[in-house]
Amino acid sequence: MKKYRFGKSNWRKLSEGIEKEWLLTNGIGGFANGTIVGDNSRIFSGYLIASLNPPVDRKNILAKTQERVIVNGKEIDLACQQYVGYEKEGHKYLESFELDIVPTFRYQVDDISIKKTIAMEYGKNTAVVCYEVENGIDEIEFKVTPLFACRDFGSTNERADLKFDVKLEKNTLFLKKQSEAELDVKFYSSCGTYYDRSNIPTSMATPNYLIEENQLYAIDNRNGFLGLDNHFTPYDIVVTMKPREIKKFFVKCTIEELDDKDGFDILEAYKNRINGLIDKQNCKDDFANRLAQAADQFIVKRESTGLKTVLAGFPWFADWGRDTMIALQGLTLCTGRFEDNKEILESFSLYVKNGLIPNVFPNDSKEQPGYNTVDASLWYFYSVDKFLNYTGKDEDYGFIREKIYPKLKEIIEAYKNGTDFSIKMDEDGLICAGSNLDQVTWMDVRVGDWVVTPRHGKPVEINALWYNALKVMEKLSKYFGDEALSDKYLELSEKVKKSFNEKFWNEKEKCLYDVVDENDSKIRPNQIWAVSLPYTMLDSEKERSIVETVYKYLYTSYGLRSLAYTDEEYKPQYIGKLINRDSAYHMGTSWAFPIGGFITAYCKVYDHSPKAIERANEMCKLFDDHMHDGCINGIAEIFDGSFTCTSRGCYSQAWSVGEVLRAYMEDVLPFLDSNS
Repeated sequence: MKKYRFGKSNWRKLSEGIEKEWLLTNGIGGFANGTIVGDNSRIFSGYLIASLNPPVDRKNILAKTQERVIVNGKEIDLACQQYVGYEKEGHKYLESFELDIVPTFRYQVDDISIKKTIAMEYGKNTAVVCYEVENGIDEIEFKVTPLFACRDFGSTNERADLKFDVKLEKNTLFLKKQSEAELDVKFYSSCGTYYDRSNIPTSMATPNYLIEENQLYAIDNRNGFLGLDNHFTPYDIVVTMKPREIKKFFVKCTIEELDDKDGFDILEAYKNRINGLIDKQNCKDDFANRLAQAADQFIVKRESTGLKTVLAGFPWFADWGRDTMIALQGLTLCTGRFEDNKEILESFSLYVKNGLIPNVFPNDSKEQPGYNTVDASLWYFYSVDKFLNYTGKDEDYGFIREKIYPKLKEIIEAYKNGTDFSIKMDEDGLICAGSNLDQVTWMDVRVGDWVVTPRHGKPVEINALWYNALKVMEKLSKYFGDEALSDKYLELSEKVKKSFNEKFWNEKEKCLYDVVDENDSKIRPNQIWAVSLPYTMLDSEKERSIVETVYKYLYTSYGLRSLAYTDEEYKPQYIGKLINRDSAYHMGTSWAFPIGGFITAYCKVYDHSPKAIERANEMCKLFDDHMHDGCINGIAEIFDGSFTCTSRGCYSQAWSVGEVLRAYMEDVLPFLDSNS
């Protein structure tokens, strides 16, 4: 798999360098993130964001390490960071940045070469920073300064918050923040001498020079956050090097029990695991392999079930039902991770309540899941059907029958008879949902009492999913020997099909209404799933017309606009204060994940012709450029509607990665091979 490599032309100015970020994850909800120049540009940036109760309760433990070189009495600061009134400009010494699964920085100071690589230990709240320093003709001191945060991963520290109990034993620093008593932090260095930055007993009040203060977060600032952050810096680790000496050493930060694992071994294990996953996918296509690597970042363990789940996006989302069921096919089936798929399906089955699977698990484990979604449960049927289509083994059908099928029947009955959030089947067989301030589709922004995109009634994608769910149940019940029940699902699905064709077709626009019965004629991407789902209700002429309309008004390089650019309520840009961003979120902002449904629908209506496959391949490969920008090797949640370029929202989103990978693997790559 090709590595990503960037040179100085990407950071002529610090403001340019912060536009590209890297991400590492540890499989239990923790992660590490920073920019290619070393600047922490977000509140969520850090080398060790730990998950105390996987995959939630996340804490920023170690914000970063900063390095300095002292040669001939001169100190060269390699740190790169924005502060109030000034910048540290270590990027001027940065020769290159590489992401070869893990991030590597290469610095040059005179004749001194420095390589810095960051990694995490999979399944552990542990991060390592590995150094390889090749000295020149002078004796030098190489200083490493750790910046400790020990705060909630979405907050900042005031100076007064930085009260720590500190103990140094040989080469290990033990820290406990007084306001975070549950965190026992250990920081180990394999080489060097610890120098107390205060030269006073650590039990005394924290002096000014133990705090790295007034740090700015540029990405957050552009989104309206004007706060500052501060970090605790009790010690420098100083490594003395003789002329022409070469040294390899590492530092390790953890909230686990400190063991004797070598940092370079942890680094290699991290890389080997990813390479093993790529081998498992058994695909020689580099684009697909890089997406498979990205897919792994979202698949994590949930402590409460002992099973796998999917984080919706980095840096701030936990596991969401809707996002999981849309992303699951690309993340697990296209990558050959069938056992992970089964665990995730089972994990969500444990939380079915009143016929609903959770919309969201909160970041705090003390809070209860939220069930305010009408579509997550319906996407669940899609995921089950896809899983069986990929595997087809008797044992997998047995698993579905025992663990999942009873929950599917429960969901169908709840939707037919009525459940929470005004979700109920109407007399015409179609599903109604939402009322008052409820927001239960994926277009779910509400600001106080302002419902930004009210879609109460019968939304188009909900009823497309409802029909698809009924057909899945018709097939499953027949396979499991219940012919009478299968016939009932067939009868109801035919009623839904008839009503859908009668009510949703918008003859004037030659596409589908977004919501009926009040006939919302806004052109939105939701209609594309009425074409792309495995079981659909429209004739081929209408399906092609829908695709053509969506292509004209909604298609962008990196997704589909949430509203046609010709609409008087269209918002072209997602930026600024939260109220401004919320008002644009589903009113023009381009979303990456619907591109998967669009590519599937596009290939379908043009019969996977060579010309259609060539165009679909181009649509997928446009994301290759994006994966060199924003969060490297990731796909962002959203982009501006009118100039779809800069990442917005989450810098890497599960359903964005999953749907691009699924569409590429299912609808493009097999046909490229057959046409070649």
